[in-house]
Amino acid sequence: MAAKSKILFYCTECGNELPKWAGQCPACHAWNTIVERPAEPKKKAASASMAAGARSGGGALPPLRQPKLLSQVETTHELRFETGMNELDRVLGGGAVKGSLVLVGGAPGIGKSTLMLQICDTLCRFAKVLYVSGEESERQIKLRAERLHIGGEGLYLLSETNLEDVLEAVSGLQPDILIVDSIQTLYNGDLSTAPGSVGQVKDCTMTLMQLSKGQGITVFVIGHVNKEGSIAGPKVLEHMVDCVLYFEGEQQNSYRILRAAKNRFGATNEIGVFEMADDGLAEVPNPSEMLLSGRPTDTPGTCVTCVMEGVRPVLAEVQALLTPTSFNVPRRTSNGFDFNRAMLLLAVLEKRGGLMVGSCDAYINVIGGLSLDEPAADLATIMALASSFRDRPVPSDLTAIGEVGLTGELRSVNALGQRLSEVRRLGFTKCLIPARSSGKLSEPEGLQLIRVKNIREALAAIL
Repeated sequence: MAAKSKILFYCTECGNELPKWAGQCPACHAWNTIVERPAEPKKKAASASMAAGARSGGGALPPLRQPKLLSQVETTHELRFETGMNELDRVLGGGAVKGSLVLVGGAPGIGKSTLMLQICDTLCRFAKVLYVSGEESERQIKLRAERLHIGGEGLYLLSETNLEDVLEAVSGLQPDILIVDSIQTLYNGDLSTAPGSVGQVKDCTMTLMQLSKGQGITVFVIGHVNKEGSIAGPKVLEHMVDCVLYFEGEQQNSYRILRAAKNRFGATNEIGVFEMADDGLAEVPNPSEMLLSGRPTDTPGTCVTCVMEGVRPVLAEVQALLTPTSFNVPRRTSNGFDFNRAMLLLAVLEKRGGLMVGSCDAYINVIGGLSLDEPAADLATIMALASSFRDRPVPSDLTAIGEVGLTGELRSVNALGQRLSEVRRLGFTKCLIPARSSGKLSEPEGLQLIRVKNIREALAAIL
């Protein structure tokens, strides 16, 4: 019986080789960086190919790449093209870049495959697109394309999971754009691990990266990640790709938010908003109206704020509910708002605002699935909590913008002028802001600015 090839393990951080797998690298002390590779077959294949090249007259090996001065490196502007969806182009920084590797991650069933298939309808008009799926057959993709009303005259489909077969198809077809759905289903036959493992996912992604950089093919890779953050998900691939997009949202919620976690060709502070309908994803050009649709009026425990998602001001509704509890330890829950920040604001509200909320269960929720991660939403959260505690509604035409400190003071936030313009555009007539604002602030016509120094003044002015 033929002997099996020797399996070596190596560290992806420092390259240290090990005879067996270990959780921690003994050289660089990094955790979960040990993967396996069949070292001997690769070396033999490399030596055989070199010998074949020498016999065929290929001559000596190509010279090594020499270092260059920064002033000697030629720069060219990246070639961008539109994908047909303005929200996606916004997140990508103005469109997809030719020869880039883009990773689209998210929970299963969130709409990643639908988004990729929808952009094919526009991309096929000026480029040759190859859609590789390891989860669906060509017939299933065809049925989904018909449901999404996608013609796809220049769209080629391939249902394959073997990486070598995919590379052969790319070599024969020479597409301009390659879409892989998903990276967890691809496998390299030279590795003994199962598809979806860390070694397989990294090896396949590295091969696709070399393909995109070497041949100038734009590659979109779909990666699944669960709520626990699977180790074989997109997190282990972020350093290898050019752009990382995350599709967020709940399956029971029709709205989806696309964020850029990494972008080598643009900013990472943009978001795209989509709505899942029967015929696919529909763009939401005005997310503020979407997030405020169905907002109750004259109801305690709700307040509107304006946050900056990149350069786009977005209005969001913060809801709070305070109920007395008979238990020794009150319950605290927050959804879409940082939990530690919420506990801080509850403590400030009790100490500096004079409201005894320590004996109440507190629930904070941001409507629409939006995650508020900037301090500008502090004042609106304070007003929603106080409104629920006193059972008095905040005026429906009022918004609150400002950061709250531990002493109860209000601090100004950036881009306040843009926020106020968006507030006025959506019909609000009053805005609660800090007394001191950085820079010259022009008051929009028809919008009354209520300037307060601390949360006591804010509660006295509104509630």
